[in-house]
Amino acid sequence: MLALSACSVSEVMRPDVDVGARTSAVPARGLARLVPSNPFMAGFPRLNSPASPFQTLSAEERQCRSALKRLGVTYRDIAPINDSASCRIDHPVEISGFSGNIALKPAATLNCQMALAFARWTKDELAPAARWRYMSGIRTIHQGSSYSCRRINGSAKMSEHSRGNALDVMQIDLKNGRKIDVRKPGWFSFRERGLLNTVRSDACGYFTTVLGPGYDRDHADHFHFDIKPRRNGYRACK
Repeated sequence: MLALSACSVSEVMRPDVDVGARTSAVPARGLARLVPSNPFMAGFPRLNSPASPFQTLSAEERQCRSALKRLGVTYRDIAPINDSASCRIDHPVEISGFSGNIALKPAATLNCQMALAFARWTKDELAPAARWRYMSGIRTIHQGSSYSCRRINGSAKMSEHSRGNALDVMQIDLKNGRKIDVRKPGWFSFRERGLLNTVRSDACGYFTTVLGPGYDRDHADHFHFDIKPRRNGYRACK
């Protein structure tokens, strides 16, 4: 399977940073509700097969799944993904929800370590921030891209999405009916702006890359989170 180009990189950031992809906004209109702007975006459900009952997991993978269970994450183990030498997850998980009855739609295909980082951020930062600012729990997190076999635009390097290391968030629906669109809010949207600024800055303690609206036009409608390993603990939070 060929790796497709769907990401872009800013020249002002080095070392190379996977900045995700322009992803269709949620909700969309017309055919965009059924077909994403890039048909190779992985936010839309994969036909994942369940993992074999005879699958052997390393101690690290077992510990990661134990941590997911303690956090109340709804997940299932799925069959290994091996689309190419560069696009693979040996022990992927499909995440569909978090503690507090928070749904993740569509279900995200990730490696366990990325799933755990996102679950911790959701429980410790996103959910409390929503309760504090809106006095409401979160009903649904809408994601636009999880695993996807593609390169960083203009580069031979593979996107972190190709390893299940990244997730893009488009919209957050609260239990009181309010919908928080990740796109940069207007000047008078004080509470929404405060929530998005808070969760964005706090996410830097959980992910090595946090990029979103205001960084560049490719991130005008979503947050990109990933756990790309870098030397010297470098983090890219923009």
